[in-house]
Amino acid sequence: MSFLRWIEAPGLTRFWPGAEHMRAGLMQLSVSDDPQVNLGPVRDAVRQAVAGGAGFVLTPEVTNCVSSSRSHQHRVLRHEEDDPMLALLRDEAARAGIWLLAGSLVLKTHDADGRFANRSFLIDPSGTVTARYDKIHMFDVEVSETETYRESAAIRPGDQAVLAQTPFATLGLSVCYDIRFPQLYRALAQAGAQVLTVPAAFSPVTGTAHWEVLLRARAIETGCYVLAPAQTGDHPTTYGKPRATWGHSMAVAPWGEVLLDAGTEPGVFFVDLDMTEVTKARKRVPALAHDRPFAAPEGGAA
Repeated sequence: MSFLRWIEAPGLTRFWPGAEHMRAGLMQLSVSDDPQVNLGPVRDAVRQAVAGGAGFVLTPEVTNCVSSSRSHQHRVLRHEEDDPMLALLRDEAARAGIWLLAGSLVLKTHDADGRFANRSFLIDPSGTVTARYDKIHMFDVEVSETETYRESAAIRPGDQAVLAQTPFATLGLSVCYDIRFPQLYRALAQAGAQVLTVPAAFSPVTGTAHWEVLLRARAIETGCYVLAPAQTGDHPTTYGKPRATWGHSMAVAPWGEVLLDAGTEPGVFFVDLDMTEVTKARKRVPALAHDRPFAAPEGGAA
């Protein structure tokens, strides 16, 4: 976890309580299917982000475990109250006095069908969980003849959009495949979101074709910052089918400029946020206030 890239604006420091500026540290990881093994690298990455001046640290989707084996997941995953990764991230947030987004953790639930939750957590500087979001849209796709995903077979979808308040910005939470559903982000922005979080474990096939354009589109449509920490590379796997992810953690400005593309190496990457840029973008194109009612299209082709 030694690879660092800095993107910084002159004069910005880590954090002013109640102000509109924040240095964010995006963690790009390549975690294994062993949650215990993953604890050390994640702890190191959080501390590296703090050492780099980040007051808001974000981890990718499935930070605790990347696995395609449902039986293995049942052996190694825990309920929220017992999950060691969540406990570690809460401890690290309190230790450093930072805001921390656990991009998502795969967790056991008490559902009768045994499905898991894919849950994002916002943790405050005291180590308290202040917001939870369960991924709404399930990645049930056939991206190629050899690559098929049925996320809904193992994960139960959420049904509630979530805003989270911090002293530096209002966050709109999402996870990975959600990025293809612009109505979610429009609803978050119209409810007050200034920063959209999109932790991900994107497929290399879809990542190559769609990742950047989707993130930029959501930023442009909403006038929000978009922060997307990602899993990357070939993941160490003991059980089940090996998994590879796209990487390229990104930060996009409210006007659509790419502020950060982290490439494919694991590491911690920094970007400085200025919430006045949200105001400027929305003033230039106030599309969030221009919705018009319309009738749905009738029928299909004649």
